[in-house]
Amino acid sequence: MVEVTVTPQSSLADRPVQIRVRGLPPSQLVTLRAWLKDEQGECFQSRAFFRADAAGEVDPGRHAAVGGSYSGVWPMGLFWFLQPDTLFRRLVKRDVAGSPFRVRLEVFDGLCLGTDPGEQPLASCEAERWYVGPGVQRVPIHEGRVRGALFLPPGPGPFPGVIDLFGGAGGLIEFRAGLLASRGFAVLALAFFAYDDLPRVLAQLDLEYFEEAAELLLQHPKVRGPGLGVVGVSKGAEAALAMATFLPQVVATVWINGTAFLHGNPLVYKDLRIPPIPYCVERVLFTEVGAMDNSAIFPDPRDPIYSASAIPVEKIRGRVLFVVGEADRSFNSKLFAELALARMPPESGRILSYPGAGHLIEPPGSPLCSNSSIRGTPRPVAWGGELQPHARAQEHSWQEILQFLELHLGSVSVKL
Repeated sequence: MVEVTVTPQSSLADRPVQIRVRGLPPSQLVTLRAWLKDEQGECFQSRAFFRADAAGEVDPGRHAAVGGSYSGVWPMGLFWFLQPDTLFRRLVKRDVAGSPFRVRLEVFDGLCLGTDPGEQPLASCEAERWYVGPGVQRVPIHEGRVRGALFLPPGPGPFPGVIDLFGGAGGLIEFRAGLLASRGFAVLALAFFAYDDLPRVLAQLDLEYFEEAAELLLQHPKVRGPGLGVVGVSKGAEAALAMATFLPQVVATVWINGTAFLHGNPLVYKDLRIPPIPYCVERVLFTEVGAMDNSAIFPDPRDPIYSASAIPVEKIRGRVLFVVGEADRSFNSKLFAELALARMPPESGRILSYPGAGHLIEPPGSPLCSNSSIRGTPRPVAWGGELQPHARAQEHSWQEILQFLELHLGSVSVKL
């Protein structure tokens, strides 16, 4: 009797699970397939080919996949290497508090290269992958100008506070905030355009909006001050670095594949205006699959004519962790991080740089998205990255990010 199990059956999406297949003939060739459907009905799947050991078992944590979506020993390979059936789709959990992703795991006899609906698996099971832990509360935020969602760990607190920002597509993305809250942080997933009654397009970075959000978070009775953290990726990293520069409330900043200059949009804050460096859109390159490689549309920020567009990071008094994917095909992120660090006060920042990692460095459990369609662009965007180095970068950087936030914001009392 062939059996496949996943332990634990229900888990947080950034946590490892163990997959075991039992009851096979020794040395039998089998295909392990994982698949799920996202909230839009899009299918993402992976598969790996194994030979059972002498006991008739397959354990991806001990046994090497001989082929498929990956090869070698990758305990979480079936989750980390999920890819969309439809080109340019990105796996993003939207309803983080209401439901998990349900990942179906199936074992097939022999080499199963395609998806034949008539082919019956030898065994199957289902794993639930959640983006909030038990007791985490989601509170919609519609206060003053601030729009977003606050995630609070269970218990009385107070908890260290974090603002979570995504990038140039706008809207409200909550999955990282939910996972951070499950680690004991009070996290405000903050929208700053293209959401609710916020501006539909990003005309400028209005730092007073982000200041209002910081003050709102720190005033919450379950949030422990006096300082807070910010995590931002892409355009959100640009905003996060500006917050670290001008807002004394921000003491710990995680910058993921962003810039150290204003690009495309000015920054305004009280009487201050930092002009942007214009994009050189004519330098865009189309990739082999028709996506836009935007890495060349940023003029060299070291040109003296752009000095007024630099975020004045020399004013930063907190700490900054720069997370860089060296295979980022959207920004020259490593250059931007190095330029920022060179101007910052000594010991105030460090760079984690990952060869082979792309632009969208996310918590482990988020499969590499190397190209995707996003709001506001005429073609899909190339994000870059190679499957295995990107997966390693996500696993390593996530633990570094959690340790960095806890070091500079204080220990967390809840870890789910």
